[in-house]
Amino acid sequence: MTDFVKAVEAKVNEKIPQLSAGDTVSVHVKIKEGERERIQEFKGIVIRLRKSGNDTNVTVRRMASNGIGVERTFLLRSPRIDKIVVERHGQVRRAQLYFMRDRTGKSARLKQKFD
Repeated sequence: MTDFVKAVEAKVNEKIPQLSAGDTVSVHVKIKEGERERIQEFKGIVIRLRKSGNDTNVTVRRMASNGIGVERTFLLRSPRIDKIVVERHGQVRRAQLYFMRDRTGKSARLKQKFD
């Protein structure tokens, strides 16, 4: 049975570092437009990280123009993810940062965690 599970599982991407909630990350995603393929960057704060093997996903939130929040969920084992760059680690006390949805401006900032 475990051989079957290993055969179905996708391989782990080495360009994805260790992530945690509160990290400010830059996710580089491959976008296909017609026959062309380009890389689009999505920069924001990790508000949720779900670890479940093949279905491991991360939700990243950023503030778009006019203060509109945009959230995007990425499957970490997807071949569409080119790389993820951690720009800073935020100091948080929760695993899911859903309270960030109600915050704007200075209150939406997180303290930086120094290792």
